[in-house]
Amino acid sequence: MAESRRDFFRLGFGMTAGWLTSWKAASAALAGSLADRAAGSGPLVSVTTPDVPKLPWALEGGVKVFRLSAEVVKTRFVPSKEANTWGYNGSTPGPTVEVMEGDRVRLVVENRLPEATSLHWHGLEVPNAMDGAEGISQDLIPSGGTFVYEFTLHQHGTFFYHSHRPMQQMMGLVGLFLIHPRQPYEPAVDRDFAWVLQGWATLPGNPTPNSLAMEFNWLTMNGKAAPATTPALCKVGERVRLRFVNLGMDHHPVHLHGHTWVVTGTEGGRIPAAAWIPGNTEIVGVAQARTVELTANNPGDWMIHCHLPHHMMNAMASRVDPLTQRTAGMSAEQPVSHGIGPAGEAAAAPGYPQDMFMAMDDAVAKPETHGLRRNWTGGMMGMMTLLRVLPADRYDEIMALKARQEGR
Repeated sequence: MAESRRDFFRLGFGMTAGWLTSWKAASAALAGSLADRAAGSGPLVSVTTPDVPKLPWALEGGVKVFRLSAEVVKTRFVPSKEANTWGYNGSTPGPTVEVMEGDRVRLVVENRLPEATSLHWHGLEVPNAMDGAEGISQDLIPSGGTFVYEFTLHQHGTFFYHSHRPMQQMMGLVGLFLIHPRQPYEPAVDRDFAWVLQGWATLPGNPTPNSLAMEFNWLTMNGKAAPATTPALCKVGERVRLRFVNLGMDHHPVHLHGHTWVVTGTEGGRIPAAAWIPGNTEIVGVAQARTVELTANNPGDWMIHCHLPHHMMNAMASRVDPLTQRTAGMSAEQPVSHGIGPAGEAAAAPGYPQDMFMAMDDAVAKPETHGLRRNWTGGMMGMMTLLRVLPADRYDEIMALKARQEGR
């Protein structure tokens, strides 16, 4: 039973079958393995990374081989906002590496960027030559060049990979590196989700982020800003694990509505159960990972979001009046308001207007949003997503819609 539980993670991908076919085969193997339990332990649950793909691998001589290409990517934060970011394999953040403790991995990194890069394995205890610190443990990977990293994994938990060049990090070069333990965690979870938290500074009409900026007006989870983030779905009563990784310039107090969780892990791995801390808001600091777990016993559609007010908005910017409206003693930037009221409308109170409510349900509709109340998108902006705690029949209905859309 313990061996079948690991079938998915030991499956060797045939190169001639093609990466896509291999990944579908792996998914099928995983589906079969989830029904199995190791003696005295829970099932192995693959991690869902909404809006970010998994990185496929090939088995070569007992080594899991992954291929990553650093490259310029076009990312759509929301339907109306496309940005020029940097990522891996056409994705920002890069595709998720999901492996097992004890695996030997080889990561072949190709640099398709116009400048040199390197790759660091954040939190992983690897040989010094594999650390990815340019100039310290390796030479930079030149544009058009390739570097091969190889090491054995003896840790488990929530980790990530990223360029070790700071401005490149601000352009989006990061991805999740998730390692399952040999002995499954207790208590077992039914769902496991993970997100990368990032911030971007883009001026109106300019699709390229300003990596030198100190203020950020687009905040994303796995490369999407609400309401374009894909909700996480579970059934009432299930135990759920949520993983958050932060690579940016701001800390993020991540808050979940309607539930109390316990903090079970950091970027250093699993926390002993005796030290788990209950709460519903956890600061995920820059370069940190936080893992929380909860029992989803409160049905409904619940927000998960950074609680910094400016991180709950899109395209946030100070209001600047035209030069012709300047008056003596008043600067062009008006601190009284960050919104613009309806034409001709008098201010109802000092500071008015502030918040806006703009619904765009149809523009971001997908199976995971099926059944949300009308105009749900008006309250979703910035670093936000939803945990939908659903009755079993509603969950199955949405999964059927998703399978139909994917042609399964």
